[in-house]
Amino acid sequence: MSKPMLIDQANLSLAWAEAYLAARDARGHVISPLVVSFTGFDADGPLEDEHVRDAVDTALEGSDMQSVQTVANTIFPQVLWRRAKGDRAAFYQSYLESLPDYVAMDSSQNRRGLYFGRLIAYGHDHRNGERLDSYPEGSIPEDGNQIEVIISNCKPGVQKMKLQASVFDPSRDHVNDARLGFPCLQHITFLPCFDSETLSMNAFYATQQLFRKGYGNFLGLARLGSFVAGESGLTLDRLSCFIGMEKMESGNGPAKGLGDALTEACEQTLEHTRALAGGA
Repeated sequence: MSKPMLIDQANLSLAWAEAYLAARDARGHVISPLVVSFTGFDADGPLEDEHVRDAVDTALEGSDMQSVQTVANTIFPQVLWRRAKGDRAAFYQSYLESLPDYVAMDSSQNRRGLYFGRLIAYGHDHRNGERLDSYPEGSIPEDGNQIEVIISNCKPGVQKMKLQASVFDPSRDHVNDARLGFPCLQHITFLPCFDSETLSMNAFYATQQLFRKGYGNFLGLARLGSFVAGESGLTLDRLSCFIGMEKMESGNGPAKGLGDALTEACEQTLEHTRALAGGA
């Protein structure tokens, strides 16, 4: 029986590095459950250690896997938000107009949809944008834009239980596919503290492939949290991810010859951080 593990770090890179080393050493390269929590954000998202980030991207590229940025964009398309220049309506519209094209760009990976699409158009078909028969018009607030509902309700006096969004949809996702693939992210919640003008975010995963998707997932979630916080007049102060089963089994870790460099980058960065903390 595996033991629960909690990782609490000062930034995304340190948190992922600690999780990676733990999964590398775990029996079967599986940790169940795992909680990864980190701080360290600015207006654009999380602070990162370039040494770790570069090592992750190099290992992903050499393993013929999607880059950190590509994975992060499935949760929050940062470039589109910058292009919208603060106009949320234009941001949402731009994404939804392009969603069928995003799906078609990598049909094998995206055939069941994309996370941001589920978050702002829950109940709509990701292939054509049309409303699903199981969700008639008016059945979901803001026509399925859960993020807009959260931002609109993130204010003093509103029940905090409203500040949550679902990705998993039983009508679409309780199927008999041998390898479902999507969605691993099930649910997100937000907890504001108006006295300190901060926002905490929680994300819940049934399973996650730590090397293949983990860093990009954490980055996308942190950018989404920073977006919600900023649009609510708050600052993101912590992201916590609850993962039922964190995996890095054969075929989903670094390709042969790439793991040593990634391990070294993680170990060196964590050791340097501990040394700095010890000398403070």
